[in-house]
Amino acid sequence: MAYTVSPTSGGSVGPQYCVTKVELSVSGENLLDRDVTSKSDPFCVLFLEVNGRWSEIGRTETAVNNLNPVFGVKFVIDYHFEEIQKLKFALFDQDKSSTQLYEHDFLGEFTCTLGVIVSSKKLTRPLVLGNGKPAGKGAITITAQELSDNRVIALTMCGRKLDKKDFFGKSDPYLEFHKQGHDGKWMLVHRTEVIKNTLDPVWKPFSMPLVSLCNGDVEKSIKVMCFDYDNDGGHDFIGEFQTTVSKMCEAQNSAEVEFECINPKKQKKKKSYKNSGIIILKSCKIARDYSFLDYILGGCQLMFTVGIDFTASNGNPRDPSSLHYINPMGTNEYLAAIWAVGQIIQDYDTDKMFPALGFGAQLPPDWKVSHEFAINFNPTNPFCSGVEGIAEAYSACLPHIRFYGPTNFSPIINHVARFAAQAVQQEVAAQYFILLIITDGVISDMDETRHAIVQAAKLPMSVIIVGVGNADFAAMEFLDGDNRILRSYTGEEAARDIVQFVPFRDFRNAPKETLAKSVLAELPQQVAQYFKQRNLAPCGTQAE
Repeated sequence: MAYTVSPTSGGSVGPQYCVTKVELSVSGENLLDRDVTSKSDPFCVLFLEVNGRWSEIGRTETAVNNLNPVFGVKFVIDYHFEEIQKLKFALFDQDKSSTQLYEHDFLGEFTCTLGVIVSSKKLTRPLVLGNGKPAGKGAITITAQELSDNRVIALTMCGRKLDKKDFFGKSDPYLEFHKQGHDGKWMLVHRTEVIKNTLDPVWKPFSMPLVSLCNGDVEKSIKVMCFDYDNDGGHDFIGEFQTTVSKMCEAQNSAEVEFECINPKKQKKKKSYKNSGIIILKSCKIARDYSFLDYILGGCQLMFTVGIDFTASNGNPRDPSSLHYINPMGTNEYLAAIWAVGQIIQDYDTDKMFPALGFGAQLPPDWKVSHEFAINFNPTNPFCSGVEGIAEAYSACLPHIRFYGPTNFSPIINHVARFAAQAVQQEVAAQYFILLIITDGVISDMDETRHAIVQAAKLPMSVIIVGVGNADFAAMEFLDGDNRILRSYTGEEAARDIVQFVPFRDFRNAPKETLAKSVLAELPQQVAQYFKQRNLAPCGTQAE
């Protein structure tokens, strides 16, 4: 299933900013036949237009030897009412095992907005080729369903004494799950993997949204069909049964539920016919898959702290070449980063009071170096009112401090971690801490910083680093654990990736919202992941 990251919308938290997940089901009719000795083996790729370019969202499975495929893999996409979300569905005939699309024959495409699909619920349109001409009689049908129900059903299934369908070996069984559409027709919602050469298959445990399986209605009929897989696409029907989720839920606490797999044709022919085998449901569990938005709507506050680099490498703030020089427009890269990130995050904190800390400077009156000082010079109350308050305190403190060094991150990370550690003791999903560090260069205390981040990964906390200027940010990329798991100098691994690094120079000429979207891209996932790992439900709901 393809999930997109949802950049958090600005504005107050309310229904107009709720991101709804929409599930798109795709089928094709009368597709072009690109294979000489057999029919096409189609798969569908979904693209979303991002900044004028098509970005791949996900792919379905390949339907072998089939010009009228009904794909079991669904696309799940965030629906933003306030945005035009342009989608392109492209169908290809799989020729090789390559993931490169140009290696496969193109069968046609269809482009429209998500809004059109959602308002239609079910849309059938002709496919066109790259030159705009019709792709034969090929058509695509897209069905949309809102995934407002966040329950997920997890099933473990096996079979016993299924019918033998292969002449030289046993069967290669797989299961299909179907639900009834509004028109009464059965619609494929899930397909298991194929288990080769056995009459007693054991399928891997699998899960899917409850809405996908039964529209969230536990009494709705579900049809489960068992097939013997054949390479030529002509899969043999073994048998089927109907059930409901409420019946399936009887398979709990080691109590199994058995279903007779019936082939109606055989049943009519033979009086002695019992069944074509037994399908056993070993376990059925329903849990809630809470999203970032569930936690926010449950009252979780995002506690925002800014850490600002005042080391000498930034240059004298009175000199126009300094990164801290405030230009006639009243801004610089530090202020731009504070505004871009803070304007969004401040909407998730009711009192909008944010600590703003500096590091790497000598402070009056004794000119000692500090790596975690309140930029409003009030150590007992370092809070600033809103992002505006942070910007004012920053501008006001510049003439009163001496830029020095070294560039130590760990004191500020540990400072915020102490507050996050107190929040852990409450055992509720009430607070999540975000530290924005804005810096111009190389970290001096890399070992201590790595250790601090590994410890902070156990807490409700994320660290965003924005690099200003043109320095070498290789160390920052290393801390951002997208490509590898971050380890402390003791060898301890980070429990999760909590660092997002973005170089400001990549966004100098971009609209200001692009920096915010990039900086905050991983944050919703990090918040939800932390609370789910601790089995904490949103406030006001019960954990399963």
